[in-house]
Amino acid sequence: MKNFCLTVQYDGSRYKGWAKQKNLENTIQGKLENIMSKLFNKNVEVLGSGRTDAGVHAKGQVCNFHVDSDLSAQEVMDYANTYLPEDIAVVDAKEASERFHARYNVGSKKYVYTIDNASKPNVFQRKYTWNIPGKLNLKAMRIAASNLVGTFDFTSFTDLTKTNKSTIKTIEKIEIEKKGDFIFISVKGDGFLYHMVRIIVGTLVEVGKGERTPESIIATLKEKCRREAGALAPAKGLCLEKVYY
Repeated sequence: MKNFCLTVQYDGSRYKGWAKQKNLENTIQGKLENIMSKLFNKNVEVLGSGRTDAGVHAKGQVCNFHVDSDLSAQEVMDYANTYLPEDIAVVDAKEASERFHARYNVGSKKYVYTIDNASKPNVFQRKYTWNIPGKLNLKAMRIAASNLVGTFDFTSFTDLTKTNKSTIKTIEKIEIEKKGDFIFISVKGDGFLYHMVRIIVGTLVEVGKGERTPESIIATLKEKCRREAGALAPAKGLCLEKVYY
């Protein structure tokens, strides 16, 4: 029995997210499972490092599956890329240890959110950025972001109202940099709640616009109430950059 580990890139624009759903085939996981099941002539369950929402992209999503086969990782990757649609690609494949699990063994993840800060949006980047034409105070945004680095209860930064999962997460680093008309907000942490990164971005943008102070982030965390945080940033600007093990 082999345990194949794949690194997958995808443009999430036309998909309903990573996770397969009942009566809905238009997901990344669903596409991969369909192709792997045809390759091995049996049902194959592909396990991802985590879910990405509808419209969210990935450069480094990691997944794994167990199967009894003589095929090599290279052969699996070649087959997948032959039959996957052009907006999904397997960029790396290898055999992992039998006990490796793409989700449970995650150490941390890095997401990058891209803002197009030009007065007129870049038409070629419109599917991958959030256009905000007004000036943003990056210094204030960085101060606000520093108040989110550490281990906190992030209940205020999730749209999931009921969960058995812990809402305590650790953010290792948030970096905000501007290159030309584009602003990149990278967030690295040990795990993320539903919509957490997009709410963080929406809140930081409100700071950048002067609609809230950088120090207000501290109170927002303490309140543990979604209404205290900012708006949900559009999905299209978010990309899962890398998963660390």
